[in-house]
Amino acid sequence: MSIEKRVGLIADDDGYFRVAASAILTRHFGFSEVAEVESFDEALEFLGETEQADVALFGSSMSGIKTPTNLRALREYFPKTRIVLISPSSSRQDILSALEAGVHGYILKSSPVADLVKALNIVFDGGIYVPSCLADIGPVSSDASAPLQERSKPPEPVEKTSTPANSLTSRQKDVLDLLVQGKTNKEIAVALKLGEGTVKIHMAAILRYFGVNNRAAAVVAAARPYPNRERGLLNG
Repeated sequence: MSIEKRVGLIADDDGYFRVAASAILTRHFGFSEVAEVESFDEALEFLGETEQADVALFGSSMSGIKTPTNLRALREYFPKTRIVLISPSSSRQDILSALEAGVHGYILKSSPVADLVKALNIVFDGGIYVPSCLADIGPVSSDASAPLQERSKPPEPVEKTSTPANSLTSRQKDVLDLLVQGKTNKEIAVALKLGEGTVKIHMAAILRYFGVNNRAAAVVAAARPYPNRERGLLNG
């Protein structure tokens, strides 16, 4: 894709950050179009309807973005889009979990503009950006060939958060409820006013969430309670 047609996405619930990040993409990297959205669901809808986005910057504070299944679904359905997580957390586990999920970069939200530009340069050049603080917050195996899973076990207890480690977004819950009714992807798309491609992405995340590989199994799994379901078709 030519530089004149570079398309970027910034998904963050912090409006000031979206403006700042948009300016960096346009001024430093020549992006001609930068979309700004406030939620993970809106981000998926934009990516599903856009022919090709070069990069997508996600703020980690949004509901759904910390879920590894959602990050993996992004990488699966948008293999040519560079996925970058912008986070205030320097937790070793948070960084390694994001890298295991396939992100192309993990950037601290507190980074100065110069560091953010440097990090994005690495990502755009085909590299994986890892914050230097990773070396300061816990030992990492010196064997670079060791599986990341083996090197990602934190030596100390992990601080609990109020957000479930794995959760469905509000849109994914809507898709699941319609799936339970027996709706096809096309019918779900019409009901929720989404593109069919976007519904497929949500469906992939749902299957990963339940650890199943087909729609029927997801419906069966949905009959059991799951962490962030407040009220749905199966429980009145």
